[in-house]
Amino acid sequence: MRKALAIALVGLGVGGVIWVAKGWALKGPESKTARFNAEADNLILGLQQYREFVGSYPAGNNIAIARALLGQTDKKVLILAVRKSDLNEKGEILDPWGTPVRFFFSENEVMIRSAGPNRIWEDSAVSNSDDLYRTAPMER
Repeated sequence: MRKALAIALVGLGVGGVIWVAKGWALKGPESKTARFNAEADNLILGLQQYREFVGSYPAGNNIAIARALLGQTDKKVLILAVRKSDLNEKGEILDPWGTPVRFFFSENEVMIRSAGPNRIWEDSAVSNSDDLYRTAPMER
C-alpha cells in the first residue's frame, strides 16, 4: 500500500511539474509573438473594413487610428478591431510588450510594426533586431 501511495505521489508531482512548465511556456516570448501576429491580423482586417466603409485608411498617428477604429471621429464608424484594454493612457494601441505599434500605409497595403520584446525600435539591417512586422495586401 505504501509503495502504491509513493508511486501515486511521484506521479502527481511529475504531473504538477509538467502542468506548471506548460503554463510558463504559454506565457513566454513565443506566445507574445503569436499574440502580436493575431492582434496585428485583426487590426489589418479592421483597417480593411474601415477603408470599405469610409473610402480611405484612417489618417494620423497611432492615437488617431485607434480613435477612428473605435468610432470616435466625425465618420462614426465603429470597427471591432481594438479593445480598450489594448490601449495605454494616451489611447495608443499597444503590442504585447506594452510598446505603441506603428502603422504604415501604401496604396494597396498596410504594415503594422512592433518594437518586439526588447521594446527598442531598431533598424531592419541590424542582424539581431527583434522588431516584428505584419503586413497584408489591402482589398480593393
